[in-house]
Amino acid sequence: MKKYLFVANSTKPKKEKYESREPVKLGTFNKPCVLAALSLGYEVHVGINRKNPEELECEYPVKFYDSNTFRSITAFKDNKVAYKNLCKRLSEGGFDAIHCNTPIGGLVGRYAAKKYKLRKVIYTAHGFHFYKGAPLFNRTVLKWAEKHMAKWTDAIITMNKEDYEAAKKFKLKKGGKVYFVHGVGVDTALYQKSSEMRAQKRAELNLADEDIMLISMGDLIPRKNYPAAIKAIAKTGQKNLHYFICGRGAELENLQNLAKEVGVEDQIHFLGFRTDIKDLLQAADVFLFTTRQEGLPRSMMEAMAMGIPCVASNIRGNVDLIEDGVGGFLSNPDDVDGFAKAIATLANDKELREKISANNLEKIKEFDVSVVEKEMKDIYDEVLGENKS
Repeated sequence: MKKYLFVANSTKPKKEKYESREPVKLGTFNKPCVLAALSLGYEVHVGINRKNPEELECEYPVKFYDSNTFRSITAFKDNKVAYKNLCKRLSEGGFDAIHCNTPIGGLVGRYAAKKYKLRKVIYTAHGFHFYKGAPLFNRTVLKWAEKHMAKWTDAIITMNKEDYEAAKKFKLKKGGKVYFVHGVGVDTALYQKSSEMRAQKRAELNLADEDIMLISMGDLIPRKNYPAAIKAIAKTGQKNLHYFICGRGAELENLQNLAKEVGVEDQIHFLGFRTDIKDLLQAADVFLFTTRQEGLPRSMMEAMAMGIPCVASNIRGNVDLIEDGVGGFLSNPDDVDGFAKAIATLANDKELREKISANNLEKIKEFDVSVVEKEMKDIYDEVLGENKS
């Protein structure tokens, strides 16, 4: 039986998660790919950042290995271990194809695939680092690296229009091709509005009927550009706005100090890591997303699936999901006045929020996981099917 391997980087897990023996449940990130490979008769191996992964159970017949692939490109020791672990697995022989994802997974995966002369190499770019407006290093060194590794790649899969156009300029392996898919997909069936849950969650958050709840999800890091969101809320001067941020990170204290400095410390609420995101979205009126860089943001897709109007930065990925004035409002990442105006417009017009809500519920259907599963199956049939040499 031919073997196939899926590898991607992720956040470095805490000790409890790393040592957990809970069965692995594939998500929208890897499930469409794994199902497509299984349908073609491959023995599927998946990299995972868990201790003794070979002991873990899964709902699908896959074999796990310790990939040790994390998000930092400068974590040289971790990346060296990731490469070593992948090579160890590939050295078992019989591997025919690899699907590598994200920057570290794409780097480690393609170098290992070249070493072991794998027949087919698929790479999904979840957001090139040389996006418009990126630092010079990204637009030169990192872009060169992507172009260089493209020569070893049979298929590059992109999930936003800017990356798709950029990848089409690369030179792939002979017969190689660039594809576009609608992200990793979101299971829209899981995001059903409930007036009971909305009331319950808003009560837990101590929100009055007249309060407008804004929400964001994401790590507290500079790239997410939370200061612009906090300043924009202060700029509106509306005391009935309450902004809830779900996520952890090194910027927490700085953001708390900023909120106090601009006089909205009672309106900015840091919730930390949450496992009840769908319930929190039920309570929200506006999704606020002032980020500077995205591929195709999962958090915004979830908000749209719950029918929430969005105020977002006018950048790659966001513009693939939101049309200005239709799904919400877009402003440049540093345009605090623009964000403030958009927030106030939505906060003060319930009828407009309801209209935009309906628009987002319709738009997100294009990104449903069922659509992505079909797109991925079609790509796998074309790239890995028996008729391919």
